[in-house]
Amino acid sequence: MTENNIAVKVEHVSKFFKLPTESTQSLRTTMVNRFRGIKGYKEQHVLKDISFEVKKGDFFGILGRNGSGKSTLLKIISQIYYPEKGSVTVDGKLVSFIELGVGFNPELTGRENVYLNGALLGFSRDEIDAMYDDIVDFAELRDFMNQKLKNYSSGMQVRLAFSVAIKAQGDILVLDEVLAVGDEAFQRKCNNYFLERKKSGKTTILVTHDMSAVKKYCNKAVLIENGLVKAIGNPDDVANQYSLDNAIISVHSKPSNTESSNLSSQELELISNLEVRLLSASQITPDDVVEFEISYNVKKDICTYVAFSLTEIDKNIWIYNDNSFNFLTQGVGNKKLRYSCRMDKINDIKLTLQVSIRDAEHRMLAFADNQNLPVILIRRKDIDKQDFSSMDSSTGLIKRNGEWKL
Repeated sequence: MTENNIAVKVEHVSKFFKLPTESTQSLRTTMVNRFRGIKGYKEQHVLKDISFEVKKGDFFGILGRNGSGKSTLLKIISQIYYPEKGSVTVDGKLVSFIELGVGFNPELTGRENVYLNGALLGFSRDEIDAMYDDIVDFAELRDFMNQKLKNYSSGMQVRLAFSVAIKAQGDILVLDEVLAVGDEAFQRKCNNYFLERKKSGKTTILVTHDMSAVKKYCNKAVLIENGLVKAIGNPDDVANQYSLDNAIISVHSKPSNTESSNLSSQELELISNLEVRLLSASQITPDDVVEFEISYNVKKDICTYVAFSLTEIDKNIWIYNDNSFNFLTQGVGNKKLRYSCRMDKINDIKLTLQVSIRDAEHRMLAFADNQNLPVILIRRKDIDKQDFSSMDSSTGLIKRNGEWKL
């Protein structure tokens, strides 16, 4: 590849499928139709000139509504499908987990299926030998590995298949809608694995409808709509755009879902000119007031309210949330609200102000772009630097308020 830090490069990829429009058993009819210029099929264009790069170490999210082309894109990246136009270049060994249980044989034992699936993924027997214990331990199925797969419960099969994929020592892991596998305990285990994988700098490509997962794991994301790239970049912005698109389509009352899905963003837009302005200083102490103003235009006679989060920047944790639901605004036109609060229980912290506009049914109609959000730096100035106890306790998030008893 031209750049050593690029794991996957997708360049101008287009893909279509031929869908039959008529069924005929007659060779004569087929030949006559061909001479008349009747193809007997139509082309469904699933992907249209898709381009993006996944850097080594990225946890990259691919979002899109059902039928948008995201799973087709993943299969092209995994070399299951080939594009009509464009190319995909992969630097490293890629492990795909696109459909649960694909490549598993119910007549073979769990152990035999691990080796079969590993071979299908391109690993040698020695490589699978080295990975085997990690796979079995993660799946928690050591006592069942010599039983035939057909005797496994569906949950056990899922755990084994998922464990083979994520514990295979590949350079790039590709996952399609698999974050809900297994029971609650296994999901917590998977969650910890993904957090560790993110910290380790291993490349992961994830297709999901779970917006919280995108914000939690991904450092970059792309939104596919009608086979095109609609948004790419910051995962919060991309996830918010996806949620916004779904909310807007559901808000508009249309005769059919097909008509709604064909409307442009301008036709569907309910909120415009959303602005967030910090009125207080950007660097304050915990005793100072945080004050800001939010204004926006409403284009349709609906009820709206503001929801916001003061979010810790480094760990992306919501520290303080509030909303104006008890003060719903109604009607078309400009809306302007002010808000003030104190963060007097906090030690030092860096915050950003995330804002969304919602309707009376709590659907998000607009969100403030992450690139333009106010940043608030809170620093305590009341601590004597010679006071070790106070300095040490102030490294926590919350001001200490307890007492010792001897």
